[in-house]
Amino acid sequence: MSFIQFFYNLLWGDLVTIPLPGGSSIGLSLLVLLLIPAGIYFTIRTRFLPFRLFPEMLKISVEKKTSSEKNSISGVQALIISTATRVGMGNLVGVVAAISMGGAGAVFWMWVTALLGSSTAFIEATLAQLYKEKDPLYGGFRGGPAYYIHHLFYKKGHRLKRSVIASLFALSGLLCWCGISQVIGNSVSSAFENAFHIPPLYTTIVLVIFAAVIVLRKNATVKVLDVIVPVMAGCYFLITIFIIVKNAGQLPAVFRQIFEEAFGLRQAVAGGFGAVLMNGAKRGLFSNEAGSGSAPCAAAAADISHPAKEGLLQAFGVFIDTIVICSCSAMIMLLAPVELTAGLTGMDLLQTAMSHHLGRFGVIFIAATLWLFSFSTFIGILFYARPNIAYLFGDNWLSQTLYKILALVMLFIGGLAAYTFVWDLGDIGIGLMTIFNMLALFPLSGQAIRSLKDYESHIKKS
Repeated sequence: MSFIQFFYNLLWGDLVTIPLPGGSSIGLSLLVLLLIPAGIYFTIRTRFLPFRLFPEMLKISVEKKTSSEKNSISGVQALIISTATRVGMGNLVGVVAAISMGGAGAVFWMWVTALLGSSTAFIEATLAQLYKEKDPLYGGFRGGPAYYIHHLFYKKGHRLKRSVIASLFALSGLLCWCGISQVIGNSVSSAFENAFHIPPLYTTIVLVIFAAVIVLRKNATVKVLDVIVPVMAGCYFLITIFIIVKNAGQLPAVFRQIFEEAFGLRQAVAGGFGAVLMNGAKRGLFSNEAGSGSAPCAAAAADISHPAKEGLLQAFGVFIDTIVICSCSAMIMLLAPVELTAGLTGMDLLQTAMSHHLGRFGVIFIAATLWLFSFSTFIGILFYARPNIAYLFGDNWLSQTLYKILALVMLFIGGLAAYTFVWDLGDIGIGLMTIFNMLALFPLSGQAIRSLKDYESHIKKS
């Protein structure tokens, strides 16, 4: 456990501390030092893609699938899968944690990281499309960072059939998703115990049975997520709009609070600016996953007419996750009276805020939403696992099925008890994924940029 804690602190702890006027400081973790500069670099390289091509992202998101490749998925379906994992607990628990520790200003820095992360998401998704290959087991296509890392680092004639770096990425991903499975089980059982007083064992058994029925079938994942994700995200968005309209008079004060606290105007004296910025940035990066290499595992499966199209769709996915859904969670909390939520953290804070806005229905709605968000995340991460298992163990159903069973076991264990060291393993996994992914993103990014230029030239001609 000491070894795990050491690696966790190395990846997520404050590697560099920068002192600021007023007694404040900014602690920069290794991952922040990697992802924020990468986001800035790719935003400049793509000539501010999130702003320039946002209308094009919207246009592509309503296009219909035209390919007849058997069992393939469309670009929008790949977006739905990645959204299922992005729009998960990070949008509820993560936003609550960011605001609890960093105040309202953390929301602003989550927005900033999302805009920067969109460019990173474009690069990795486009590369996933460029290096995708046929999937002999499930049909359609597969790929992701393990595959483009392989092409970068594998040397022909080498006695090993796999790249070491690509293998380490795939192992880190499988480790991360096992850890997340346990967090999902614990979060769902806790929320239902708080809302309905249902014993965790009963909630967990139902969750595991539902998950097993879907993930152990060959191609049920995409069909289920096609229904769940638009419904859950749409309902959450509409409920938030209702709450915002109901409290419209408070909006100017809420936005003033966000922007004032974002730049430490209130916290400067207390030395809190660093906490505001870093909590917003860290939670934003964790929520939208841009740069971690998760979403490209879905992006590679898309059967789409141009690689840059999928890149744009995944960039749009970051916008949906952080600018839309995370903002919904933030508004629900910030529009509740301060005296009501003072001292509360975690799901207690969010459920109390929803209870204020919508009464008992609000508490039930949040519990049901968390169940759907978490359930879709679990299904989505097992879709991510497919190409990585295949890369490590070859094309066979045994390894695919054994990993699914392991994830279901972790889901069950997590529903009954919280083992924080396993959660830390999940965080270590996503941290290592990010490092290995970044080793390939920078040298291969030129190919994604050329793909973008090619796509833009086609747009101009059409």
